[in-house]
Amino acid sequence: MTPPSVPFDAWILAAFDPVLILVAVLLGWKADQAAKIFIAAIAALAASMLIGWLVTSLGVPWPAPVGRAHPTLMPVRTIAALIWAGAAFGARRVKER
Repeated sequence: MTPPSVPFDAWILAAFDPVLILVAVLLGWKADQAAKIFIAAIAALAASMLIGWLVTSLGVPWPAPVGRAHPTLMPVRTIAALIWAGAAFGARRVKER
């Protein structure tokens, strides 16, 4: 039995979840060490999953829904959170030069 295929737009929407971006950029910007990017990414991933699940369970349309009928795409969200937090961390370091 093969797993159901996930459309490509679901992958893109999971990477551009607004809560994921907001938390990752905010915490990545405030990080004072590169290792804290991973902590920022974990916090962004947790917040994104929680808010996505709550909004989806209320029946409100969400760009990256989380629920039994929707794929969670954890690897995509994790990599996106690392990229967003790393970009914010790098932008702050460039700004401070």
